[in-house]
Amino acid sequence: MSSALARVITLKYLKDLAGERSFQRGQVYCLSGQVQSLVVHGDTLHATVGGTEDYGVRLVARDEGLDHRCSCPVGTEGSFCKHGVAVALAWLGANAKGGGTSKKGRESATESSPLVSLDDLRPWLLGQTPATLTGYLLEAAERDERLREKLLRGAARASAKGIDLGAYRRSVERATRTTRFIDYRSVGSFVEGVLDAVGPIRELLDDTPTQANAVIELAEFALKRVEAAMEQADDSHGELGSLVQDLQDLHLAACLVARPDPEELANRLFDWEINDPWDVFFDAVETYAPVLGETGLAAYRRLAETAWQKLPVQPQDARAGYDSGRFRLTRVMEALARVKGDVDALAAIKAKNLSYPYHYLQIAELYHQAKRADEALAWAERGMKAFPGTHEMRLVEFLADEYMRRNRDDEALTLIWRLFDKRPSLADYQRLKTYADRAGTWPHWRERALTILRQQVEQEAAGPSRRTADGWAPAARAALVQVLLWENDVESAWATGHGHPLDLSLALELAAAREKTHPADALPIYLREVDALIARMGKASYQDAVRRLSHIKALHLRLGWSDTWNTLLARLRQEHKAKRTFIALAAEL
Repeated sequence: MSSALARVITLKYLKDLAGERSFQRGQVYCLSGQVQSLVVHGDTLHATVGGTEDYGVRLVARDEGLDHRCSCPVGTEGSFCKHGVAVALAWLGANAKGGGTSKKGRESATESSPLVSLDDLRPWLLGQTPATLTGYLLEAAERDERLREKLLRGAARASAKGIDLGAYRRSVERATRTTRFIDYRSVGSFVEGVLDAVGPIRELLDDTPTQANAVIELAEFALKRVEAAMEQADDSHGELGSLVQDLQDLHLAACLVARPDPEELANRLFDWEINDPWDVFFDAVETYAPVLGETGLAAYRRLAETAWQKLPVQPQDARAGYDSGRFRLTRVMEALARVKGDVDALAAIKAKNLSYPYHYLQIAELYHQAKRADEALAWAERGMKAFPGTHEMRLVEFLADEYMRRNRDDEALTLIWRLFDKRPSLADYQRLKTYADRAGTWPHWRERALTILRQQVEQEAAGPSRRTADGWAPAARAALVQVLLWENDVESAWATGHGHPLDLSLALELAAAREKTHPADALPIYLREVDALIARMGKASYQDAVRRLSHIKALHLRLGWSDTWNTLLARLRQEHKAKRTFIALAAEL
């Protein structure tokens, strides 16, 4: 018996890993004999578990616990499912029957399943003749395509005819063949099959470096085949994406060994990077620079520049949407400029698209990183001039920081104030304080900001109200309440917000602050939240409502209002008696 499996698989561990519900359902599966073909090999368990379908389960004992995989929907999501529980319990039962577990294990074991230990086969197999073993292998190869392909490749490599590269290609072709859509539950099995076919290609590179050019060709063939499969697959878990990356890594490794013709490689990589919808060989210029060398990079640059010259300049504030071809070509041009270390060339590439304020910021940051501060400032100012009403905070803050570094504090604060004045908020107020503190002028700007907020509150009160998702909530009043709470002026915040409609989240924040000195004032707001949670329905909402009611109860008792609390609770139970889940949860109150 595997000591690692015995150490890991305990009832407590299985319950913690699966949860009570899945554990109980796994017990039912095990007791009803659903576990079939239970095989142990070393620290690994394999089995098939019957159910709606037959699901394959694999459990491996690791130092940190059980590495688990099941082909069912829950298992493919990465959770430890009822089928895994059933297999683990079946193993416990089989070992208990054989006396291989403790008394505790035997008492807890469920109906045992026939257990096959491959380790027990080793002594017998070692005693068989080569002819007998060959017969067994050929018989297995007839039924197992993966094993057959593996044996054929080995035979081809060992034969006098040399390496049969066609066998590797046919193996990849068969592994990537698709006849239907691959759902997310089947992707893992598909990937395993491809890895089985690609593994020998990697071994070929390791064992026979002279075949590196063939490995390049095989890797590119495999990439095209996998990409074709991706068009009809649900790769929600990114397994196919990881496979594509593995194939690219193999391709690069082979290129580093073979050193193929740099211009031909540049042509293939460029075509793939620009036109491929799956971003294969993305950023190939930098990744393959050691292989391409000066000759290959020059060829790549010629291809890119030819295409770049045909690309029109993007007009300012264009709203043309995402253009994948333009994006890829821009990335290639930027990578070429980075490899060359040419900041001006990189800035010129970015300047071909100035349709958003952020594009100006990118160029300003380039020059800033190159310690060319004047050019960085000029580009940031150009961006503000092109988009005078921008709310691109990164550009505004970059320019304000540049002004501050040059002791142009008034210009920096004018920029920051313009944002606050246009759309006052707590974040804008905090930002204004940060810059005013650096200039040593916060008292002046604070008074000015609070005056603006109060004026806007008065204007809102005199004008039409604005409806939000959960009530009437004027923006200026909400901003002023947030600012006052942030400054810990709870009395002023309460005077500003109390009796006026506020979003529930802000009202709760105000209530939490007010509760410390005036708990009774907070109660109506907390009850507003309870009503909203109950109206939302669902167990999670009811649980939140009961948690808040528990807090309300504590406040009532703190105030000596136990009778009022009892009356309130009775009213809620009467009003919501049809909501059985809520009533059951509220019973603990």
